[in-house]
Amino acid sequence: MRVKGGTVTRARRKKVLKRAKGYFGSKHLLYRTANEQLLHSLDYAYVSRRLIKRDYRKLWIVRINAACRKYDINYSTMMYGLKKANINVNRKMLSEMAITDEKGFASLVATAKDALAK
Repeated sequence: MRVKGGTVTRARRKKVLKRAKGYFGSKHLLYRTANEQLLHSLDYAYVSRRLIKRDYRKLWIVRINAACRKYDINYSTMMYGLKKANINVNRKMLSEMAITDEKGFASLVATAKDALAK
């Protein structure tokens, strides 16, 4: 006697089609194309989770650089000055300070300049 497994197969296919909801064209209707697209989508999502981190870091650096130039110093010089002054502030916090706390950021820039002068 053979085993058909119809309910299990149907359940698996329904699960794939449910996850493929909203895909364009036949990619949300036909099992094979939906499954293929789903695998690609999961791949893209995995890669993008890593790319987002890069993009944010780039954004923070651009913001810090723009704020630094008001005080006649560029980003890399300021970061080097902070490192020499033993100040460990991450780029996210520096960019937030540049936007919201201009006085605090100015004092950090001054500290970095002093460390570079020594």
